Amino acid sequence: MISIYRIVLLSMLFPLFSSCKEEDTGNKEEPISSFRQEVSATQVRVAKSEQRSFDYLINASGKVEASSQLKVIVERSGYLSELLISEGQYVNQGQVIARLDNADNEFRLEKAVIQLRIAEADLEDRKMGFGRILSGQDTSVNAREFEERLRANSGILSAELEVREAKMDLEKAIIKAPISGKVADLGIRKGSLVNSGDELCELISSDLLELKVKVLESDISYISGGQNVEVYPVSGSTEGLSGKVKSINPKVDENGLVQVTIILSKAGNLLPGMNARAVIRAPQNNSIVVPKQALVYRSGRPVVFTLAGNESKWNYVEVGKDNGQEVEILKGIEPNETVITTNNLQLAHQAPVQIVEN
Repeated sequence: MISIYRIVLLSMLFPLFSSCKEEDTGNKEEPISSFRQEVSATQVRVAKSEQRSFDYLINASGKVEASSQLKVIVERSGYLSELLISEGQYVNQGQVIARLDNADNEFRLEKAVIQLRIAEADLEDRKMGFGRILSGQDTSVNAREFEERLRANSGILSAELEVREAKMDLEKAIIKAPISGKVADLGIRKGSLVNSGDELCELISSDLLELKVKVLESDISYISGGQNVEVYPVSGSTEGLSGKVKSINPKVDENGLVQVTIILSKAGNLLPGMNARAVIRAPQNNSIVVPKQALVYRSGRPVVFTLAGNESKWNYVEVGKDNGQEVEILKGIEPNETVITTNNLQLAHQAPVQIVEN
């Protein structure tokens, strides 16, 4: 009786064991390759890593200045009788730009000339009594030294000096442009009484402009005299001007900056006092270069994805310089590798990818 019961019990449990075995077989893990096939490929764009010269761009801003900029100073007192210039007018070097009233100086010159004539007549009278000495017949006296003493005693030397000073004052009344340039800050009107040392105006030679910028001391080793520079107005104009590095101040300021002076090839629309941005190109030879979009960061480390068949490959890299468009790769990938430049922010290693044309 017990045997029959065991047989019935086993026959009831057998189907249950069979179904469990089949269920275990169905839950068996699929290979990872089959999952990759089911995941849709990420569409990406690609580029090539290149080994070539890489332009490291140094950006700096500063103010535009005229290479020649001088203040015109009045050298003597008087009334400004003529003003021959206006604000913004271009004048040439040596051009007469103003005149002071010269009546008093002309009178002073006349007076000095009369005094000189009187002194010359007095000298002639003195010479008449010393004919033998002046002719050299009296060898006991040096004729030349004797005549100089006569000239000094006659007052002719001081009279000649007065004439020269009067002529110089007359010349100072005629104000000429010391350099060629445009008139700025014209602060005196015609008819004004001016004093010696007053500023008439400022002349700005806008034909040749300079840009003085501050560069980080860490970048100064990449800059040298004569280096090409691109200059852009800060006002937003896209038109750039070319220039060259003129000089580098050998002193570092308290902020770790070095002043670099750039001379512009032409003025363009720039004016002295305007703000402008300089882009100094510092070529780096034999660098591996990739587009900046190819570089991403994972856990703070730089990564470049390359193409391996139809999959992405994760590459940790060591980054060099960055010029805003391209990045220098010092270590991690080789030249002529295909690098992924789009949809790489969340890309995984060995993820399926599909290249799309640019």
